[in-house]
Amino acid sequence: MANSKISSILSMYYSRKDVQQEIYNFCKNREVVPRYGEGFGKRPDTLEYPSDILQHVKNGATSFHCSEELWKNPLEISTDMQKEQLDEQREGWDLLIDIDSKYLDYSKIMARLIIEALEFHNVKNIGIKFSGNKGFHLIVPGRAFPKQANGLETQTMFPEWARIISLYLHDFVKPKLIEKISNLNSKEIHSGSAKYIKGDEKVGDAIEKVAPDIVLVSSRHLFRCPYSLHEKTALASIVIDKHEIENFKPSDADPLKVKVRQYMPEARENEARELLIQALDWYKEKTQKQETRKGFEGKDGQKNHKFDKEIIIDHAKIIMPPCVQAILKGLKDGKKRALFILINYLRFLNFSEQEVIEKIEEWNKKNNPILKQGYINGQISYAFKHKKIMPPNCEKHYKDIGVCSPDRLCEKIKNPLNYTILSSRKSA
Repeated sequence: MANSKISSILSMYYSRKDVQQEIYNFCKNREVVPRYGEGFGKRPDTLEYPSDILQHVKNGATSFHCSEELWKNPLEISTDMQKEQLDEQREGWDLLIDIDSKYLDYSKIMARLIIEALEFHNVKNIGIKFSGNKGFHLIVPGRAFPKQANGLETQTMFPEWARIISLYLHDFVKPKLIEKISNLNSKEIHSGSAKYIKGDEKVGDAIEKVAPDIVLVSSRHLFRCPYSLHEKTALASIVIDKHEIENFKPSDADPLKVKVRQYMPEARENEARELLIQALDWYKEKTQKQETRKGFEGKDGQKNHKFDKEIIIDHAKIIMPPCVQAILKGLKDGKKRALFILINYLRFLNFSEQEVIEKIEEWNKKNNPILKQGYINGQISYAFKHKKIMPPNCEKHYKDIGVCSPDRLCEKIKNPLNYTILSSRKSA
């Protein structure tokens, strides 16, 4: 049941033309469903005009919720449709990461770490909004993702790929998340007028409370529209900048004081390509490890070789695969993706941070034009503050930057690391 405060401001707030326009602009081609206190309106539904918002409010609506998916005609979709029919109707989808926790302070930590992780993968245009309660909604526009990956149409891979990316990002930031929540675990945390003392709370439990909501990544699932009110708090789901997260207070979302800003960022085409490819490679490797632990055997009848243990190879005797050798000769295009490959390849071979810096600096001198030193330093520093991740598998990623020239050994491996490991065994 909506509280009395929200009931008293509904008409006045939703009468604002700027609020109506931003909700309407964001919701174009989306399924939009009004909420009436505790219950939702009929589905499917959408907004035809900004003025529809106030009309719904006059009929008792308290908030508005929309889909991550973009549809050719939202009114034509139904619960009776099979996946193939929904894929046909879907025009695309945005990546929506729902960060919600019992404690706003935890949500702030997670939001900042996820944003850092996205930027590490060259995703710079990220929409950020307060959920209206104790969390944040981060959005990466569908335009940022490639139309195809691994031979599949991106628009048909919802919710599978969105779920994989969310899982990957959570895994990517988990070590840092544990560290930061551990540092808070014995402190008193103040957020607005609320006071949280976590005391005996287990860090693992705290992490579960702040993890991206994977349930939200499902077909036709709805999330609160930007600038929609929250029934329990009577606060607005306002848009904020990443630099405002640290000092954000719930009172900043007072609906009588908010200034409307655009939620959907102007993304560059394909800027999230690296994120998608890396997430898919990570998921593939993760599922293969699970199969191996269950006794899965490869084509040669031997259990798959994984990288659970440290790889110990004399750095003077390392035999690099053709793709890495090609990268090290210097590039004109694809240097940022190549940098990502090199850092993770060298880290898995136990090169120290200083050794990686020296290798990368030597490589960058051969690039035309060179990468900015500040960018390189930031990427190396970030990588060494987080757990190791493998370089991408031997697929389209390397072909895209023109360094895939496979030899006979390449036919037997799936990742540049396999090439080096197998080569070292033969030469031993």
